[in-house]
Amino acid sequence: MQCVSLAERSVKAVIRALRGRSFAEVRLDAVEDLSAAGIRSIFAGPGRRIAAFRPGRADASTRFRFLRLAVQAGAAYVDIEIESLGKEARALIRAAQKRGCRVIISHHDTRRTPPRAALLRIRNRAFAAGADVFKIACRSRGPRDNARLLGLLDDPRPTIAIGMGAEGVITRLVGPRLGAPFTFSASGRGRETAPGQLPASALSRIWRALEHV
Repeated sequence: MQCVSLAERSVKAVIRALRGRSFAEVRLDAVEDLSAAGIRSIFAGPGRRIAAFRPGRADASTRFRFLRLAVQAGAAYVDIEIESLGKEARALIRAAQKRGCRVIISHHDTRRTPPRAALLRIRNRAFAAGADVFKIACRSRGPRDNARLLGLLDDPRPTIAIGMGAEGVITRLVGPRLGAPFTFSASGRGRETAPGQLPASALSRIWRALEHV
């Protein structure tokens, strides 16, 4: 299963991009005219939506306020970075659990793939904090990094393991075949939200071809 990741600059553009998509991640940090009404428009519609607001553009209080609004509006998942775990994150996790919104706790490393022992510590911390799904995305430098990431899928708890960059594309292709609940794709070429992300149409085409191998 794939989730299309959207990083549109306006609420109207997000809503247009969501049309016809049954499963999508909305990168709220990309939306420049974000408001409570806009959040309701995005997450009250049909289909499953992941609410994500990456650090950088806004302070933590603003990010958590909009993520809480997304949960209240009907988001199916909320993504919380493991580095942001604290009082506000714990309150958001409790609010999500009450609403039946599943919690993704994620970790991103744009420089490298850590050693296996470090990956296991990160995963265990995420699930101990209340994750329904653990997501890790690390820069891959080659096959050994990919193997280390995909090895995290040998666990009964829902885990998404992605190697970022050209070297890690294979993890996006085979992750769901090895037990990941889903992976992420782009809405089109040039619309990627992470290095190495494939367009949704290309990912579907490759998966169809693999069914005959």
